[in-house]
Amino acid sequence: MSMELKVTRYTAGDGVAVITLHRPERLNAWTGRMHTEYRWCLQQAEADPAVRVIVVTGAGRGFCAGADARALEGHIEKGGYDPGTPAELPTPGFGVRPEFDHDFAYHFGLAKPTIAAINGPAAGVGLVLACFCDIRFAAAGAKLTTAHGRLGLPAEYGLSWLLPRLIGLSAAMELLLSSRVFLAEEAEQLGLVHRVLPAGELMPAVLDYARRLARTVAPSSLRVTRRQVYADLHRDVGSSVEDAGRLLDELTRGPDFREGVAALLEKREPDFLAVTPPRTAPPAN
Repeated sequence: MSMELKVTRYTAGDGVAVITLHRPERLNAWTGRMHTEYRWCLQQAEADPAVRVIVVTGAGRGFCAGADARALEGHIEKGGYDPGTPAELPTPGFGVRPEFDHDFAYHFGLAKPTIAAINGPAAGVGLVLACFCDIRFAAAGAKLTTAHGRLGLPAEYGLSWLLPRLIGLSAAMELLLSSRVFLAEEAEQLGLVHRVLPAGELMPAVLDYARRLARTVAPSSLRVTRRQVYADLHRDVGSSVEDAGRLLDELTRGPDFREGVAALLEKREPDFLAVTPPRTAPPAN
């Protein structure tokens, strides 16, 4: 399935795919077209064995300012919610667990970690997208908000389930109920953001972090560890221990384990990109 990218950009190299939301004149406000393209970009990254880590960011001054105002107005005219997406959508992350086969929850079924580089405002669905990523970095002073309360909407796309698990019930409830704007610095204090950086240093730092993950952490370990974490949100500790034992047996037979042990014995840093050398994928248009 090919796609002409109009409101996103996709590039890949050095083991890292970068998905950029690209409506800078609208602070990358979310539309059905953007949702469709974003899922397609994720699918490309998943299918490319050279991609080990996925970075999501926004063009210009914003990460994603939430739903496009024109689209919100359209819901009123149509008398209800219209996602604006085609009947057939790309399905990255689907098929792992039934509870992951839903909008944004599909992130939990991906085989590769996702990192949000929040370069500017992240509101509503923009904050949802950032929260469904595994790790978040943010530019100093970036404004974040759940936003839905000021629009007379419910918490969107499972944020009421996810946010309490990220920062705790009380803090999440306050942000969800108030829909207030909070800054990246407060998000870092709450544990929602891993690190805050000056705007000009954000992407270089995120890419350096992502490339280091791609190079020094086994892709097999990245894949199973994140799936363990998200599966464990739905199961008991005994099932988690049992699954860990099965995975331990599986991964010790693989080439990543051999490279990890060799690096340990040789007292060097492992290089998992050398196990399966990456190719540089051309930008998708």
